[in-house]
Amino acid sequence: MTTPIPFQNRLGPALSSPVFELEDAYVWCPSLVRSDDGRYHLFASSWPKSLPFMRSYPLRSQTIRAEAESPEGPFVFREVVLDERGSSFWDGRATHNPQVHRIGDTFALFYIGTTYPESPPQTVDELNAAEDVRVRAYDAFRIGCAVADDPRGPWQRSSEPVLNVRPGEWDASIVTNPAVCVCADDSLLMIYRSNTPQGCRLGVARAAGLGQPFERLTDGPILENLHLEDPFIWQNRETGTFEMIAKDLSGKATGEVHAGAHALSTDGIHWNPASEAKAYSRSLRYTDGVQRPVGHLERPYVYFEKGVPSMLYFATAQPEGAFAKIDHLNKHTWITGVPLV
Repeated sequence: MTTPIPFQNRLGPALSSPVFELEDAYVWCPSLVRSDDGRYHLFASSWPKSLPFMRSYPLRSQTIRAEAESPEGPFVFREVVLDERGSSFWDGRATHNPQVHRIGDTFALFYIGTTYPESPPQTVDELNAAEDVRVRAYDAFRIGCAVADDPRGPWQRSSEPVLNVRPGEWDASIVTNPAVCVCADDSLLMIYRSNTPQGCRLGVARAAGLGQPFERLTDGPILENLHLEDPFIWQNRETGTFEMIAKDLSGKATGEVHAGAHALSTDGIHWNPASEAKAYSRSLRYTDGVQRPVGHLERPYVYFEKGVPSMLYFATAQPEGAFAKIDHLNKHTWITGVPLV
């Protein structure tokens, strides 16, 4: 295998100002695409700050779109893209984890969705009384896809999930965190996450093309001994190698808890950590010259300009230690941009 350069060597200084934020809502799960008119469209998850961060997203998250003249932003909110559409739909109550791709002349938006029959909670008291609903909503997350001719829509959602759980298998509990690569042969390679008693694990599936069914490529998880989530994958156009960055939940791969791990594969199925496995640290160097740790650096997304990696985006929250500690009201979240060199 031809070894790509260490991912951390590609990182420029992080932009000092957020590329996107909202005053009254959380923003998470960034993803970017450019339209034919040269505008940049940032897709993200969002839900109200009036509810606790972690406990409310399975019940209230929706997919939004913001727009800017450049990948550096700042992005301006434009619309809700995937909103509630009724509890009878598999994704009728909440959508999350959007990842957008241009595939030929079509824009494809992969995401997770869930539903539940009860009314969505509007207040903290209603949320507290709906813990069983939250658990059911989380367990019902499945992966779907919406398509459009333009990032501004209209978007046509899949009538059923494009990837479901497998009862009795390691990924029987949930499928989430979809990361899709449009391969050189036009097939779609997907890395996804499921939960096991041993922690989060990643699986791999492939579709022959957009609109074709995804089929698992392995019976068990990939990188089985590592505790990873939030994958992002691509195919290096110079080497043909598949690359992945993902959040290292335990620090086993990188030596730093919640740093980014870098893994490589020749076929998209069999993966190994890169020789320099740390893709990025939670301590970022900024364009204003300051270097500081970020407590919550999540959902990495690499934007490619004309096939070349040009920007790395993160969902970010203020550095206050463990991820679970952000589960209270009015937490400030934003999207951070890091130019790639």
